[in-house]
Amino acid sequence: MSFHVPEEYRIKTGRSASTSAFGNNGAFEIPPIRGKRKFFCIVSDGAGREHVSIHIYDGKYMHTPEWSEMCHIKELFWDREDVVIQYHPRESEYVNNHPFVLHLWRPTGEVTVPTPPSILVGIK
Repeated sequence: MSFHVPEEYRIKTGRSASTSAFGNNGAFEIPPIRGKRKFFCIVSDGAGREHVSIHIYDGKYMHTPEWSEMCHIKELFWDREDVVIQYHPRESEYVNNHPFVLHLWRPTGEVTVPTPPSILVGIK
């Protein structure tokens, strides 16, 4: 299991700038996998969690990422066999500072993330 950042996409100038000295923390602009839909990610690995927030910008409008786009980002920042979570918190804990952002999380350390058997999701 491994959390890794694509250094070639790190934002190195402007307000969101960081360098590799920041480790797995910083802002990243990922090229589109479809059309002009660029990914903008804010990444961190503190407080016992690895975290990537994602929104899409097509040059004119912001968009919420689609499932295939979230899968692309998951595989870019984590290994294929890593379990990553998209939480739906209790209403009393809900925070929405950006209407088009989704988040991926993974606890760090020796934590095994429980997952349902695949048959409960569908037939392979």
